[in-house]
Amino acid sequence: MLRSGLMAFLALSSVALPATGWAYELKPKTPESAFSGKLQPDIVGLSSATEGSKAAPIFEAYLKDLPGVKPETAQQKFGGTNVTYVTAMKFTLGATSTHPGESMLAVFSSPASANRAYYISRLLGFSTDKQPSKAEMIERVTAKYGAPTAIGDGRMYYFYKGGKLMSVKQKYTPATALEALNAPINPKAAVALNDTNGRGSCVAELKRVQPLEKTLDKLVGEAKAANCDGLMTVEISPGAAADRVGKAEFTLIDFKQIVSAQKIDAEAFAAEKNETLNKTPTGNAPKL
Repeated sequence: MLRSGLMAFLALSSVALPATGWAYELKPKTPESAFSGKLQPDIVGLSSATEGSKAAPIFEAYLKDLPGVKPETAQQKFGGTNVTYVTAMKFTLGATSTHPGESMLAVFSSPASANRAYYISRLLGFSTDKQPSKAEMIERVTAKYGAPTAIGDGRMYYFYKGGKLMSVKQKYTPATALEALNAPINPKAAVALNDTNGRGSCVAELKRVQPLEKTLDKLVGEAKAANCDGLMTVEISPGAAADRVGKAEFTLIDFKQIVSAQKIDAEAFAAEKNETLNKTPTGNAPKL
């Protein structure tokens, strides 16, 4: 997927890729990240520190409460080698009579850059008779992720830069947070999220990134333009009543890791290709 733009998801239980190609020694480099230590937001246990090779147990632990739903994985070989790695993992549960449906996706870099997750999303639906209030949802999100950078346009925004959660001097009480959620984002907050040249608001970058193919090469341009190193957002959509939550969409993007991993991976792929060419036998011309 991450090189050709194509992704084939396979059930985890059926993944069996033949070992072909020549032995190649990868020397992984850990990419830079927007998050570290206690400042490591996650979505049901998945964070930008999660490696693709270790993501399956996290998915499976969550899915134990959804009988019959299996995680799917996408894998590919590293260049022309026999090194196989996870590029993405997801699950999708369509709406049923007993469940409104939900899905989750995590996308990973190559093993050259430690096979780390750089984009994670989760879409969670709520049954009509079990829809929390918006106030309850705000409380739950704040309890897990802390006070947000900003609230507005139906979203709670957490932006990170320089190893810290960005502040635009917006303080919320439960009442004002609910009021802000139902209103456009504060113009002063939006301006404060730009850099001194007025570019790169992560509010705008989030909206640009979401419809793009989630490959490093497709995201790196937006990642470089963003005036933050990473983000975590929760979009809260109205339910059966205006004050209820019909669905919530969680998005975690590590812009800093996207830029760093894309550079590491590109150099590693180029080095592997060059080494492959150097190892190609020239053969002997027959006597005529």
